[in-house]
Amino acid sequence: MYNYGKQLGISFEAAVDKLKKELEKEGFGVITEIDVKATLQKKLGIEMDKYLIIGACNPEFAYRALHAEKEMGLLMPCNTIAYEQDDKTHIAAIMPTVTTSTIMNEELNVVMLEAEEALTRVIDSV
Repeated sequence: MYNYGKQLGISFEAAVDKLKKELEKEGFGVITEIDVKATLQKKLGIEMDKYLIIGACNPEFAYRALHAEKEMGLLMPCNTIAYEQDDKTHIAAIMPTVTTSTIMNEELNVVMLEAEEALTRVIDSV
């Protein structure tokens, strides 16, 4: 699996709020937010359920990853998502070790494993 997620018994808005707070507790800052629903409505006139992509960055992990592998910026930030489907709220985070699995760099692998553990704690805490 390239992601780690779960279905929640709370509203979309509550899930997004809690997700952001848990990211912050793990040292991640929110650097991008993409409201997919609003964007598709505006650009294509398409209606869909609420869907938010939250790009998060932990400066320590980012520094260490870029030090280990200069082109790691292509795979940043660590994306998390929140969306509604069938009146249920879902959240998930990318698994960094999967996205970097083809890069043969042990120093990078250590950082990605630590980032993945932090993101897993975030999802578990929401």
